[in-house]
Amino acid sequence: VQLQASGGGLVQAGGSLRLSCAASGRTFSRYGMGWFRQAPGEEREFVAAVSWSGGRTSYADFVKGRFTISRDNAKNTVYLQMNSLKPEDTAVYYCAVDYGAGVTNNRADYDSWGQGTQVTVSS
Repeated sequence: VQLQASGGGLVQAGGSLRLSCAASGRTFSRYGMGWFRQAPGEEREFVAAVSWSGGRTSYADFVKGRFTISRDNAKNTVYLQMNSLKPEDTAVYYCAVDYGAGVTNNRADYDSWGQGTQVTVSS
């Protein structure tokens, strides 16, 4: 699966952005999907994941109640709706595919990665 992330940008604290990740190649609807982020000088960290059907999700504690992951298998796209953004959310956001069908927060479980999209939140 090839992944193309988009939707990043510059937003003020308290604002919202919706990231999209379009997939092509293998059958998208069979696989789990995740979002990770990486700030300068930091490790890439888990943000959210969704199962193949969209029926199960998982979130990092620092985004619970603010971010929502969803997917549209008819459009081969996974989304990350980000609300109440904070300056500490500033990072490059990556989508990734897990060829298993479940939900995982383990970076090593993901098999293919998109190129990343920059999110910058100003205070």
